[in-house]
Amino acid sequence: MIDLIQLIIKSAIVDNVVFIQYLAICPFIGMTAETDKATGMGIATSFVIILATAVTWPIFKLVMIPLGLEFLQTLIFILVIASLVQLVEFFLKKSIPALYRSMGVYLALITTNCAVLGVTINCIGKNYNYGESLVYALGSALGFLISMVVMSGVRSRLKIAKLPRSFQGTPILYVAAGLLSLAFLGFKGLIK
Repeated sequence: MIDLIQLIIKSAIVDNVVFIQYLAICPFIGMTAETDKATGMGIATSFVIILATAVTWPIFKLVMIPLGLEFLQTLIFILVIASLVQLVEFFLKKSIPALYRSMGVYLALITTNCAVLGVTINCIGKNYNYGESLVYALGSALGFLISMVVMSGVRSRLKIAKLPRSFQGTPILYVAAGLLSLAFLGFKGLIK
């Protein structure tokens, strides 16, 4: 039980997919202008990360390895992720149309979100069993959600800050993201 809690903390904070692994920068910058949108995108992506891991791990271990198709890992994982994103898109369109409209093109971009693919490939590469893979995916999803909400909070403060003209807009976002990455790097020795 302690190992699983450490795995969640490690994947969420110590090896955060955005701040440490530098994955999913596109939605991180594009969807964090408003906290509601950032939270919605974080939850939708988190759901896809967990679901994709739950589906891709057995496909890889039970189908691809016995058939010697490991070289197709990336292609098959992307196809599975794209299918899952379509399911999430249909669900949001029917049940939460306001969130669906506000996410716009970024919802479809979950398909190409490298955090989703990265987590599924990390589970295989780290040789986690099925339960550990799901826990790792949960922690990584929480880490993605944390990074989205934290950055939306930073951006809300930046809106009212007096910045030099050369730092306004995108440059200050990258400076803030770099500083947040440095802060999360401080957790690196927390869990080995």
